[in-house]
Amino acid sequence: MKKIVMFDGDIETQQYFTYRMREEFERLGHEVYTFNLSRTGESLTGLMRFVEKGNTALVCFNFHGITPGDIFWQDGEWFWDAVECTCYNIVVDHPFYYHRFLEAAPKRYVHISIDRKHDAYMRKYFPDKLRIPFLPLAGTEYRPEGYLPIRERKVDIVFTGNYSPLYKFDKYINRLGDEYEAFYRGILAELLEHPEQTLEDVAERHIRREIPEVTEEELKETMSNLIFLDLYVRSYVRGKAVQVLADAGLKVAVYGGEWEELPCKHPENIINGRGVDSETCLQKISEAKISLNVMPWFKDGAHDRVFNTLLNGALLVSADSIYLREILRDGENCILFNLENIEQMPERVKALLADEEKMQRMVDRGYETARTAHTWAHRADFLSDLIEDGVMDDVWK
Repeated sequence: MKKIVMFDGDIETQQYFTYRMREEFERLGHEVYTFNLSRTGESLTGLMRFVEKGNTALVCFNFHGITPGDIFWQDGEWFWDAVECTCYNIVVDHPFYYHRFLEAAPKRYVHISIDRKHDAYMRKYFPDKLRIPFLPLAGTEYRPEGYLPIRERKVDIVFTGNYSPLYKFDKYINRLGDEYEAFYRGILAELLEHPEQTLEDVAERHIRREIPEVTEEELKETMSNLIFLDLYVRSYVRGKAVQVLADAGLKVAVYGGEWEELPCKHPENIINGRGVDSETCLQKISEAKISLNVMPWFKDGAHDRVFNTLLNGALLVSADSIYLREILRDGENCILFNLENIEQMPERVKALLADEEKMQRMVDRGYETARTAHTWAHRADFLSDLIEDGVMDDVWK
């Protein structure tokens, strides 16, 4: 049974994923060492005692422990390669956030995408990187003794996640003058008018129209400079979903930063709980009738909010994706809405809130869907089999 190294002490949400996955790896019989990134000296001593050359794997989120220039990187060489440790990196954001990290990744690197469009991007721009094509995130049950029935829940709608006011992106959109601003605004306009598209597809089309002779390498370099456009559209649709519900007279409890900045006609309908940790987010979902999800511009994947909602007995009302349409059934175990028709979503929500029996039937079906395929135990089982089989390790022999 191989040993596994994981990381905590950095991003709270990813730390929470680590703890859930660690529990499941230990259940399967793996020895797991958790390196604390905020106490590196102490952790490094323990790591050196723990690592067994050729019999240790690393499992991390968003390049924790494999960031160029960190303590495991010396003179362009990775500690992990020296001890023959394969690095399984679950990337919870789009790959264009991490070009620099990907170019300097350890030799024994395995990239794991949580959206199939992200994997397509990796195939196009980083074809030399070994990949597991797709592994979505998972959910956690807050009340393992059983979720509260809909009739006992006092909160109508909850959304867990931050908001960023759109004016904060102006300094990036305007920074290079009017011509570039028009270019960026054109991409944003097309994305918001036709939101089924990925940013990389729309951006490539606009770039090729402006510069027909652009090379693939130049396209790749440009993509990593468009992160602010991704953050803009994420925030726009997230804010829009909450705004249309509030302006339709529905009360929405939000947990995250800067919701007081959201422009809407009826801010009195937004109950601002401010920022909270992952455990508290689960608690709030477990107490609400409906949990709203708006994907961070994932077009063929899922967010952990989806599975957290299903496993905690709230009715999922979510922006759709190709993948969600495959695993869920709109009107049977959830409500899926299209971003193009987001204005129609509040009427569906109102109708459901008036029919708690129907909501309960949908919630119960949703729970069964998630319980049988989308827990952290399922993800750990998959990775454990891969680690133990050594399929990826054989590539470097």
